[in-house]
Amino acid sequence: MSDKMFDLSGKVAIVTGTSRGLGQYFARALARAGADLVITSRSIESLKPFQEEIETLGRRALPLELDVCDCESIRNMVERAFEHYGRIDILVNNAGCNVRKPAVEITWEDWNLVLDINLRGTFFVAQAVARKMIPSKKGRIINIGSVTSVFGYAGLAPYCASRGGVKQLTMSLADDWGVYGITVNCLAPGWFKTEQNKVMYEDKEWVEYLCDRIPLKRPGLPNDLDGAIVFLASDESAYITGQTILVDGGISTGATRALPAKQDK
Repeated sequence: MSDKMFDLSGKVAIVTGTSRGLGQYFARALARAGADLVITSRSIESLKPFQEEIETLGRRALPLELDVCDCESIRNMVERAFEHYGRIDILVNNAGCNVRKPAVEITWEDWNLVLDINLRGTFFVAQAVARKMIPSKKGRIINIGSVTSVFGYAGLAPYCASRGGVKQLTMSLADDWGVYGITVNCLAPGWFKTEQNKVMYEDKEWVEYLCDRIPLKRPGLPNDLDGAIVFLASDESAYITGQTILVDGGISTGATRALPAKQDK
């Protein structure tokens, strides 16, 4: 076994949505594995502290403005990234949003917001990056999904629809671009505490209920995703494409708390 396995030295990775949350953890993991980065947000000023952090790891980090709901913004980001580094090897399609409401209260605007960012944005960022990868006949595209890519939860109708769409989109793009040596996979985290959902973790009863349903008996920690993201970005995953990799502590098994055993009288 080579001691260079999972080494991303010399590679360039775009990670969208890196002003906070899991996007920053994905980017840190790739940087520690040797990749130089393009980090993005709708507000470029919000990226400055994270850029400095990545540079202390000895890697380069180019901050770029990106609004995934704007085609021109997507094109400009990819062109500037390519001009700066001369290559794009990895895309982590992480930018996303959520609206939590009962289904009967979801508005037309709520639906469009979530689907435009999570699904349409994912496609058009992947398309723009793939156009740069195709000539080199190689690339790794990692679309960030969710356990809701395969499960449905009340109060999350647009989000579940968007993440299910990301799973299906991933398979379609894998088939489309495999001939060019580009792999496309979906990394689907389970329940991780993020800025989007931190209010839920303030409810101790809900956290207990959640942990009862997770075979490993805890929510995910951000670093639990490090191995999966580096693996999917590396050459070691070259024959894996079109797959959804769940990193969820086993909640997708459908586990529930076991009932106490009945005592024989």
